[in-house]
Amino acid sequence: MIRTMMKLLAGAAVVTTSMTMAASAEPSKPECLAGAKPGGGFDLTCRLAANSLLESKQISKPMTVTYMEGGVGAVAYNHVIGKRGKDGNLITAASSGSALLIAQGKFGQYGETAVRWLGALGADYGVLVVAANSPYKTLGELVDAYKANPSDFPIAGGGAVGSQDWMKGSLLAKAAEQDPKKMRYVALEGGGAVLTALEGGHVKVGSGDAAEMVKHHVAGKVRILAVMSPERLPGELAGVPTAKEQGFDLDWPVWRGYYVGKDVSTDDYNWWVEAFKKMAVTPEFAKEREARGLFDFTMVGKDFEERVKADVARFKILAKEAGM
Repeated sequence: MIRTMMKLLAGAAVVTTSMTMAASAEPSKPECLAGAKPGGGFDLTCRLAANSLLESKQISKPMTVTYMEGGVGAVAYNHVIGKRGKDGNLITAASSGSALLIAQGKFGQYGETAVRWLGALGADYGVLVVAANSPYKTLGELVDAYKANPSDFPIAGGGAVGSQDWMKGSLLAKAAEQDPKKMRYVALEGGGAVLTALEGGHVKVGSGDAAEMVKHHVAGKVRILAVMSPERLPGELAGVPTAKEQGFDLDWPVWRGYYVGKDVSTDDYNWWVEAFKKMAVTPEFAKEREARGLFDFTMVGKDFEERVKADVARFKILAKEAGM
């Protein structure tokens, strides 16, 4: 009787172990959904994961990248929630811009808790830029001048009112104790147009990202006054101080991350978390991240979930203060 019970228990253990291993197994059809046309930031984010996971041998089959344009990620977000909430094969690209749009209610009825946030694998950082011949050499000098005469400082950004570039400009206005709603913001089509406007003297301040501005800074065409990062960035921007170094609490990481459906099993979610953790310490991943102009910003699992929720809460406050 005892032997029979032991055999039954052993058999049950084998079955349980097999089921656990099966549930935690590598996705059979790994896929990354980019919520825009090919070639943009979401595509870059998907390619970063697809290439790095395969090259670091976390997946044995190439990851498919699919596209779903609409609402700067809103259509993809609603699609995952409505139709692929349980799909453990699928990860979807996101960014800090996604959190900003969620905070502004632009993803429809769903908030940040409608999906499971998986991880971020890199980031760019916001910068404030002036023309090369600008009299302002530090962020403090710019803030003082802006405070004295805010109407004399048009700020250009590569996005519409309420975008990330607009928000970075609003932080400058707040640092100068001015009303962001009265900021003279010039919405342009991307960082290239911002650079042209600065060099032509049409605007006095540019709001953008480090990766798109660094080469022009090094070439002496513009001057980056501050990077919105917790520490100085490496490489060609090592000589540019952070906003915090200069006494201003302006922090704006443009993280590149991923989410999965809300009803994906815990085992499948944990598989992705562990795969991201293992991949993130490989030389293959470091090479892929650098090739895409991203800086180190790896945050996975629970820590990333909390980060996204905190970002959305912060963006809601900023949007309210700015009258959005």
